[in-house]
Formats: sequence, structure tokens, C-alpha cells
Amino acid sequence: MDKQKNKISLFFIAIIIGFMITIQFLTVKTPAKRDTRDIWQLREAILQEKALQSKLLQEIRSNEEKLAAYDSKKKQSKEAALRNTLDELKIEAGLTDVTGPGIILKIEPVNEEIQLGEPVKAVSPDLLKRLINELNMYEAKYVSIDGQRIINTTVIRDINTETKIDGHSIKSLPIEVKVVADNMRTAQKLYNQMQVSKSVEEFFIDNLRVTVSAPTNDVIIPAYENQIHIRNMEIVKTEKGGSS
Repeated sequence: MDKQKNKISLFFIAIIIGFMITIQFLTVKTPAKRDTRDIWQLREAILQEKALQSKLLQEIRSNEEKLAAYDSKKKQSKEAALRNTLDELKIEAGLTDVTGPGIILKIEPVNEEIQLGEPVKAVSPDLLKRLINELNMYEAKYVSIDGQRIINTTVIRDINTETKIDGHSIKSLPIEVKVVADNMRTAQKLYNQMQVSKSVEEFFIDNLRVTVSAPTNDVIIPAYENQIHIRNMEIVKTEKGGSS
């Protein structure tokens, strides 16, 4: 009887060992999945990550300054600090006009190609998105395109072969892209980088020329005109007797 049990035990142990060896063999042999994204998708993903990293650093810096303001009761009251914070949030949300050091990009048809009979394409949403990503990578703070403020929720897309920015149609050329930076040094950096920009080269392929103005101290970016929809937010209910 004991021999019979030993044989059964050895049989099951052999099955388990064989199963484990099979799994290990398949794990080793299974090839890793390759990244099939094209170079533009990868480049755009990198630009978005860099822009997000820059934005997070700016938010951390801003929050540290706000905390310092709250702690400084001698210099200003809590009410004044909250009012200043509200004004800052309005500026960051794009609800106010801003003026500062920056550059202006002018997008217009290539006249030589028009004279040769080459058709001039409308500015595509993809070109505008790549341009914005590149500007963000070089520390642009505020951007407007054809008088439309670009904010975090801005949608640029093609609707019936017409490029629209949050519902605003880009129907004719030339158009201006206004960019404001933190300071003149950053504005100069933006100017230098856009002189050798890959995005500018892509515009030229579509028979469009991008001219970059020299940095100036008084570039004006208009306020966002559309309604901002806030989702997934609720009013916090305070308990009775608690402090608000």
C-alpha cells in the first residue's frame, strides 16, 4: 500500500515539475512586444512629457510661494492672500489678458509657390499641435493663435476640412501666433530655438512660411473667450460647528 502511495506521489511531483519547466520555457521564449509607434508619435509623447514636467515644476514653485504668503501674517492678511491667489488662478486659467516678454510668429503662404501655381494648403491641426508642443518644450508660458487663447482644455481639430480652435475657424492667412515667456532671457531662448525649429520646416513642406519676430517686452495675449466647463468637482460640505 505504501509503495502504491509513493508511486502516486512521485507521479504528481513529476507532473508539477514538468508543468513548471514548460512555463519557464515559454516565458523565456516569448518575445517582448515591440513599440510600433512611429517617430512622430514618439516625439510628440516626449514633448508632452517634457511640457508636463515643466508645468509641474512651475506649479510646485507657485504653491511654495503661496504657502509662504499664507504664513506671512505680518505683511498681509489671509483675505488679501486669498484674493491674490484667486487673481493668480484667473491668470493661469487664461481668463485675463496678459502682457509680457515674448515673440510673435507669422504664418503665411510661400509666395514663390503661389506664382508657380502650387496650391496652398490650409494650416492643419497637426502642424499647430506640433508647434504648440515645441513652444511648450522651450518654456512658453502663454500662447494665442489667430487671436484665440490656448489653454489646457483647448481643442484643435479638423471639422469638414476646416481647422478649428475651440470652435474658431482659421479661414484665411496670414495668422499670428503670439507667445509670452517668464522673462526676456526665456523669450530670447524661444527665438533662438524657433530659428532652427523642426515644426517650421514642416510648415514649409505645406507651402507655408513661418516668420519669427525678435523678442519684445510687450507681447499681448488675449483672455480666453469661451466658457470653461468644470467636471468631476463637488462642493465640500462642512460639518455643523466646524470651521470653514
